[in-house]
Amino acid sequence: MTSAEAQSSPELPSPQEPALQLHEAGVRFGDRTLWEQVNLSLAAGEFLAVLGPNGSGKSTFLKTLLGMQRLSAGTAQVLGAPVRRGSSRVGYIPQHHTLDPQTPLRARDLVALGLEGHRYGLPWASRATRTRVQNLLDDVGAGSYADRPVGLLSGGEQQRLRAAQALADDPALLLCDEPLHSLDLHHQQAITELIRRQAVERAAAVVFVTHEINPVIEHVDRVLYFARGQHRLGTVAEVMRSCVLSELYQAPVEVIEHRGRIVVFAEHLEGYHDHDPATEDQL
Repeated sequence: MTSAEAQSSPELPSPQEPALQLHEAGVRFGDRTLWEQVNLSLAAGEFLAVLGPNGSGKSTFLKTLLGMQRLSAGTAQVLGAPVRRGSSRVGYIPQHHTLDPQTPLRARDLVALGLEGHRYGLPWASRATRTRVQNLLDDVGAGSYADRPVGLLSGGEQQRLRAAQALADDPALLLCDEPLHSLDLHHQQAITELIRRQAVERAAAVVFVTHEINPVIEHVDRVLYFARGQHRLGTVAEVMRSCVLSELYQAPVEVIEHRGRIVVFAEHLEGYHDHDPATEDQL
């Protein structure tokens, strides 16, 4: 996948303008360094997977790009400008959290907030907006419960709506924090395909935080791996190697590729790919 495959649009970064740039970026909390000296230029249409163990700073990395966490060192630019909060050109799929059962929104209303965040519901929405919302609901497999209260939906159903909401405004940069959590295999594939299309067809850069790279491995251009205050950046083949991860963790790690899937073995990583992200430190 390259930006050359994408269709040009005046609302999206040009192939010459990086969607994301970090220079010597780092975040510290007191005497603890989450990560430092991150130098990254992410092109339009590029898919970056961000990996690492609990508390390594993956969610903090996204918060930095959303303007919710200040860097301790270095600089960050999104779509050619300093990072700021509330950019309509940045889409965000958060980690799963259950909505209050009393939330006064239908499923379609939640998705519509991605287009018209200052409004609740669709009484005043244009026909184009209603059509766009319905198409997004159908794309994520949520059409059958479009008019149900969001608080009464399952975790997986709510997560599909968050994906649709994040894509509603055709973001030029899409930030995804464990977007496949709580989804069955079928809907994991549906959401992954939507994200892939946003990158390929709309030239959107994707930053995809995950504990399990295999569901998206065929779409990943590069990997940013955080561990022990350090990081490694490169292609899947360059980063997901025994020698690289062993050096990063400063402990033996074995990486095996089998039928296109990557399996990581290490005592200190036991359960790493299978743990519940809800238990992870919000770092």
